[in-house]
Amino acid sequence: MNNAEYTDGSGPFEARYLAFLETVTNLRPSLHRYCSRMTGSVLDGEDVVQDALFEAYRKLDQYDDSRPLKPWLFRIAHNRCIDFLRRRGVRVEAETAALSPDSVEPAEPAVLGLGRAIEHLVTSLPPKERACVLLKDVFDYTLEEIAELVESTVGGVKAALNRGRSKLAASPSPVKLPRTANPELTQVLQLYVERFNRRDWNGLRELIAADARLRVADAFAGKLIDSPYFGNYERFPMPWKLAVGEVDGEPVIIILQRGADTWTPYSTVRLHVTENHIDRIVDYVHCPWVILAAASVSVAARS
Repeated sequence: MNNAEYTDGSGPFEARYLAFLETVTNLRPSLHRYCSRMTGSVLDGEDVVQDALFEAYRKLDQYDDSRPLKPWLFRIAHNRCIDFLRRRGVRVEAETAALSPDSVEPAEPAVLGLGRAIEHLVTSLPPKERACVLLKDVFDYTLEEIAELVESTVGGVKAALNRGRSKLAASPSPVKLPRTANPELTQVLQLYVERFNRRDWNGLRELIAADARLRVADAFAGKLIDSPYFGNYERFPMPWKLAVGEVDGEPVIIILQRGADTWTPYSTVRLHVTENHIDRIVDYVHCPWVILAAASVSVAARS
């Protein structure tokens, strides 16, 4: 995708911002892993990472470069996760709700299998407990580091860890509510894929609202009409096609790349549909790690 200049959060991203992204390349997998587990979605997690990185870039003049970069980025990403969860309707009280005072610890803390085994379970916890369990048991932060990141005390972190671990031990399998089928979205996804694969750009525009927004992760944010989006796909260097599919149960478009003898999932695109027209496209073509981080990826049989 073309990258020129980025102004006021709209348009192609400027070279300085791309250089910043290059600087934090090694931190992105862990940032994405954390945000994905906090939000409960690898796609929402990447959206939060994108917002957090752009916020960090804008605040670089406030960064004390005598301190490690990773905790600073994690704190920004953590705050973005909390904002996301609040917007999604998580009650703020859940963050600080306690079964016992923060200064009191159980005599026998719960014991769990740590690491990746708990990552998919933590979304059943309130945000503060979720963050503490992830940061301690998955990312191995110290209690002091976690306290600073979540704006708590060491005692508060210990209590949140104990509450979170106890809940996970007592209920190891969070209930996953089935998604309600959206016939409108299903139909638009299929039409979008069919027309995109035919390079029927005029037909595609009939599906898209005139003021539709586009976000190409790491490349562009703004109005679709102001971007060379379709032309960039025509010039894409690898053989590709689109398919309707699901990522962790969410209906999306899967970008497939041609392998030696088959098509394999490479990345994904999210569409938001209102009244049978697409009003927002989020394209993760520059973020193939999103697919790799997903627990499940499926491609519809007819694609």
